Amino acid sequence: MKIVIIGQSDFGKAAFEAFVARGDTVAGVFCAVEKPGTRPDALRVAAQAAGTEVHQLASLRSDEAHTAMRTIAPDLIVMAYVTQFAPQSLVTIPKMGAIQYHPSLLPRHRGPSAIGWAIAQGDTHTGLTIFRPTDGLDEGPVILQKSCDIGPDETLGELYFNKLFPMGVAALLEAADLVATGRAIEHMQDETHASYEGWMHDEEAHVHWHDHVDVIHNQIRACNPAPGAWTTIGGTKVRIYDVRKVIARTHGEVLGAPGTVAAVTGDAIVVNTHGGRIEMLMLRPDGGAKMPAAQFAKERGVAVGLKLGASV
Repeated sequence: MKIVIIGQSDFGKAAFEAFVARGDTVAGVFCAVEKPGTRPDALRVAAQAAGTEVHQLASLRSDEAHTAMRTIAPDLIVMAYVTQFAPQSLVTIPKMGAIQYHPSLLPRHRGPSAIGWAIAQGDTHTGLTIFRPTDGLDEGPVILQKSCDIGPDETLGELYFNKLFPMGVAALLEAADLVATGRAIEHMQDETHASYEGWMHDEEAHVHWHDHVDVIHNQIRACNPAPGAWTTIGGTKVRIYDVRKVIARTHGEVLGAPGTVAAVTGDAIVVNTHGGRIEMLMLRPDGGAKMPAAQFAKERGVAVGLKLGASV
């Protein structure tokens, strides 16, 4: 097949390399304009190194985008980690149309932070969807889906890179073959089961220590590695990464005032919550590097009884 890839980052790069490796012709790549000061986009770098035509456009709605797509005249568009809106007028130019990857079991968890919200809401399984993009956000007909479990302590980074990333690249190849051979069966999404969540930003990553221990544990996992759940310790904003959850012996037991330090151990700062405790293992203070929580506690004089979450 003659393919155009719209995407970016490591996932877009992996999809590009997978299609090239099996003998498809990737005739063009469209990726977002890189912001000043950010690292070079992995897909752009890989495509240019391979001599593939690259288009970095401020908008895929533009006449320039449409002209470039018609000039390339691909059989199929593959959308792999896309943050720009791609209108129907663009994605229907190829004779086979377009397929798009989304890291959830649509119609559940539509939106840009699907993996994080699945974890934050306590889901025990999730998956990916390859679908036909429409002008509605993640609303198009489904071609195929793949499922996987979410481990009880699994983080966003672990779930993505160990499961949804490699599964997603393989699923794009499989879906492209189904489309190319006329075997793709498209199913409309059931709107009665649809859910949508927006970006998981700093506001959503703010830990409220009066929440239940399960809620806090899920929130921290959902934000690891980005944006990083956070609290304040002694007036310093601190991102929380690796943690352990300790459940209270009896239902509803409060082991101490929520948000107060219960203990400082050789590897953790232990914080009281409703229904248990959170053992913080790895932190990053604002403006600093990641460090073990025990090291932070020693350097900052964190002691039992300290209240977390005071104003920065």
